[in-house]
Amino acid sequence: MPNLFDSLTLRGTTFANRIWVSPMCQYSAINGVVGEWHMAHLGAFATGGTGLIVAEATGVVAEGRISIGCPGLYNDEQVVAWQRITTFAHTQGVKIGIQLAHAGRKAGTALPGSDHMMATPEEGGWQAVAPSAIAFPGYPEPRELTHDQVKGLVTSFGAAAKRAVNAGFDLVEIHAAHGYLLHEFYSPLSNTRTDEYGGSYENRTRLLKEVTSEVRASIPSDMPLFVRISASDWTEGGWTIEESVKLSGELTALGVDLIDVSSGGNVAKANITVGPGYQVHFAEAIKNAGAAMTSAVGMITDPEQAQEIVSSGRADAVMMAREFLRNPRWPLEAAAKLGQEVRWPIQLQRGKR
Repeated sequence: MPNLFDSLTLRGTTFANRIWVSPMCQYSAINGVVGEWHMAHLGAFATGGTGLIVAEATGVVAEGRISIGCPGLYNDEQVVAWQRITTFAHTQGVKIGIQLAHAGRKAGTALPGSDHMMATPEEGGWQAVAPSAIAFPGYPEPRELTHDQVKGLVTSFGAAAKRAVNAGFDLVEIHAAHGYLLHEFYSPLSNTRTDEYGGSYENRTRLLKEVTSEVRASIPSDMPLFVRISASDWTEGGWTIEESVKLSGELTALGVDLIDVSSGGNVAKANITVGPGYQVHFAEAIKNAGAAMTSAVGMITDPEQAQEIVSSGRADAVMMAREFLRNPRWPLEAAAKLGQEVRWPIQLQRGKR
């Protein structure tokens, strides 16, 4: 079985190890353009021994951003801003990907710390869109997308993927989790459409498959493609792990190289039992079914815990978020604890024990 610090090759890209930085929203972009904070934030991970950084949820259209402070890839100014960050990551021998997203009915929020949740028109806010005019609790009612608008979003994902290539990213991840647009379409709890994008499993998963095919065709054949899914809605009558296993196999057939397995986000008060590694069994189920290669996420904080997930074959890699916020160089520390060698930047080697 593989080791946490073994390399992993997908298509034409080799990751130095299987400890990967999960996408984390920073709410610090201006008009969708990343800046100095993102350089410092992502740059710290690039000097910390990780095998892959996945940059935060990035809107494929302006109205697809989670907040008015979230980044985008819908114009060339944004491409140039991202290039500085990807270039630095590559100087450290680290692969960097981007998560392309549309926030759907959960879009258009104000910045954290504001005294109101939704951004006003004066702040640059907008009315959110969704598969159906069903509000997420606490949010305003979204506008239901027309059939033509749904088709247009497929094109927008493809255009953003091309910009991601020009920005220097090594891979693209499609965000289809956490109650955002693509998850809203495949979950029966948020999709009551009666056209070809609603109703049956085949119809509800149609948009994600069309987006996947469009993105796959928009990036080089040797560039890996990931999809993040919510493997369960954790709610009766919602999306299930059995459907996720089926969907993962279908996405693999469309050219997806790895399923980034998370869960929840589409129900405000789902009954989720949270604890260390509480979502790993979803990644394990998909992997063991032979449906796809997977990464696991969710309260993975300990080197021995991460090692066990990979070495036991429960997932092919681990994605970590909060632990990286606490310690951007966690892989260097983990390698020392596990007796593994990992590349240290020459500027940091005086701190190596």
